[in-house]
Amino acid sequence: MDQVVSLSFFRFESALGKLWALAMMGFARRPLSRVPGIGFWKLFGSGTGEGFTPRPNTSVYAILATWPDLETAKSAHETAPIFDRYHAQSDECWTVYMTPQSARGEWSGKTPFIVSNAAQNGPLAALTRATIKPRILARFWGRVPNISQVIGRDPNVLFKIGIGEVPMLHQVTFSIWPDATRMAAFARTGPHADAIKAVRDEGWFAEELYARFALVSESGTWGGQSPLAQTPLAGMESP
Repeated sequence: MDQVVSLSFFRFESALGKLWALAMMGFARRPLSRVPGIGFWKLFGSGTGEGFTPRPNTSVYAILATWPDLETAKSAHETAPIFDRYHAQSDECWTVYMTPQSARGEWSGKTPFIVSNAAQNGPLAALTRATIKPRILARFWGRVPNISQVIGRDPNVLFKIGIGEVPMLHQVTFSIWPDATRMAAFARTGPHADAIKAVRDEGWFAEELYARFALVSESGTWGGQSPLAQTPLAGMESP
């Protein structure tokens, strides 16, 4: 069986909901660690706009977790008390389930993703995670607006967001593309390619991880619809 990675996004509209979500960045840690079948997991806040900014978005939070298989992942999201609480408190939630296709680097000193041997066609997700060196912060965040504008205008990207464990320092980018060709075309050109070159030449990151995933299922909505509405995965809700 292939490892499955879930990434859930939650939107909170009310002031009380936002305060609850912020508090859960601390209080959700113990109950999450006790969910049956859960492996590596992380809690995130997000940035404003597309998420690729240092200014927090108090409305959107996310949870990433690894599971031994899809059945375990879906069962946990449907029955575990901590996920029930998030669903009850949030105004909208969308979860995407994925299998790792490639991964390199470390996250908090660990290698959390187990790459599947089965090649899959269809939409792909790209995740990058980095611990930014404090002395590089100004240069890093100076590059981000150009990248954000380009990815925002790209008609091929199905979904994109910037999230983070620690504001400014521990950042994650997540995007979904129709296929590997169009994903690679974005990565190899323009501001994104320039930034990657600077990362290598100047050593911006103290720790980094790059992973690619095949999408296998989804549940919920984001912005009132599935971000994958134009793909074969549309409507693949948890039973």
